[in-house]
Amino acid sequence: MSAVATRRAWAELLRLPALFTVPGDALAGAAATGLRPNHRTLLAIGSSLCLYEAGMALNDWADRAEDAVERPERPLPSGRIAPPAALTAATALTAAGLALASRAGRPSLAVAGALAGTVWAYDLALKHTPAGPAAMATARGLDLLLGATATAGPDHDPRSRATAAAPSAAALAAHTLAVTVVSRREAQGGSSTAPLAALATTAALTRLVGAGTTRRPSVGGGGDVDDGGFGWRRRGRSAPGESASRGSASRGSASTGSASRGSASGLAPESGPALRTATPERGPAPRTATPDTAHRALRGALALAYAGTAARPLFHAALNPSPPLTQRAVGGGIRAMIPLQAALAARTGAPVTALLTAALAPAARRFARKVSVT
Repeated sequence: MSAVATRRAWAELLRLPALFTVPGDALAGAAATGLRPNHRTLLAIGSSLCLYEAGMALNDWADRAEDAVERPERPLPSGRIAPPAALTAATALTAAGLALASRAGRPSLAVAGALAGTVWAYDLALKHTPAGPAAMATARGLDLLLGATATAGPDHDPRSRATAAAPSAAALAAHTLAVTVVSRREAQGGSSTAPLAALATTAALTRLVGAGTTRRPSVGGGGDVDDGGFGWRRRGRSAPGESASRGSASRGSASTGSASRGSASGLAPESGPALRTATPERGPAPRTATPDTAHRALRGALALAYAGTAARPLFHAALNPSPPLTQRAVGGGIRAMIPLQAALAARTGAPVTALLTAALAPAARRFARKVSVT
């Protein structure tokens, strides 16, 4: 077999276009912590990519007998890749993923270890049991938590950061659960129940990520702080140095008899008689586009992109649950993870991270035309 054919076979085995759905897990996890992505986030992404591909290779190794009957064109049953080579690749990629996670700290290694264990348990034992979809959903949720704990590192409490990322992890896990249930019938087809349930899940998640309030833990560990450009505000413990300046401003205003409490934070002052007499009445200010409006628009657009990517092929599979349409629905569900990750990042107040994640979608769609993601 030529070198080009060998590369093509490995690309099919590892389902390379699906790799574009992986970095968004760690990026969404980092966004949920309220911290900027850093070099440890990159380590988490590298670990996630390795563990994801380990799962792909191990999946085909474990299903080689079944694929010989249902999907004989796959790399292992067709003889283009030897089964021992696939198993060796899965083992090496798992080791590489754990090594990268260890460089981000012990908490990250613990999460990566749980993720690797879930992947191997799914492929070798749980895939064809009722627990299979739940195991796959758990793996995706852990992948997002890996990004959160790695980004936090030793300078911040990893447990509290993981707790902050838990809602995002749960949303991603719910989507993964729905898609995995659909995928169990992709070779046979014949049931509309799973696509309909996945459509309901998609609708619920679209509403969640598109209309939820934005909350992020502050870097100092308190409540919410200002995002410096998109208009959302964190209340609670201030960043170091901010409390001092805010306190001095409050003391200054108190000494001059001002009734404005927290004016340094940009909140509207409480109105009193002195203020009413000193301030002339004005008409309502003209409405202009605010940063908060832009943030809501971004979140809504990403939520609609998620719904459009996932819902259309699921609707077709529900109308006609044939194997080709069911496989197309699974592929759409996998690609929909990218706008979902981006919407989760936007919902937690990280618009730049959201846009970077969403930028992966065109590449995933383009490469999916060459190599199947299912």
